[in-house]
Amino acid sequence: MPTYQFKVNGESRTVDVSEDMPLLWVLRDHLDLAGTKYGCGIALCGSCTVHLDGIAVRSCALTMSMVEGKSITTIEGLSKDGSHPVQEAWKEIDVPQCGYCQAGQIMTASAFLEKNPNPNAEEIKEAMDGNICRCASYSRIFKAVELASTKMA
Repeated sequence: MPTYQFKVNGESRTVDVSEDMPLLWVLRDHLDLAGTKYGCGIALCGSCTVHLDGIAVRSCALTMSMVEGKSITTIEGLSKDGSHPVQEAWKEIDVPQCGYCQAGQIMTASAFLEKNPNPNAEEIKEAMDGNICRCASYSRIFKAVELASTKMA
């Protein structure tokens, strides 16, 4: 079994897993970071979104050989106490219904706002477009991203 070294939420980690094991399962099953959710398994829904060196990516489609030596941030590492501006906006707008997709939504929004801190409505819609919400909370998600952009300014 190959050994992989990478950072997760700022901490160096080493795992002995198959090279084709998806990062999602390493996070959940080997590192006990269950905030990243399994949704579709084919990188279409966004539930498994994490940051890879600051870029929002789908962890179900990344094999361990792709993350060797890189830095991963999960929802657990976005802030220790839920105080990241995107998380604060999510609470203020009361976004979640079932909550299943919310970690992926928040990770997508936070990476987007790091690159574009003052987006217009069209840019927000485009950035969040690949994240599916089974409860259709899209209007609240949009409002929370708008609010988070003001908090990050």
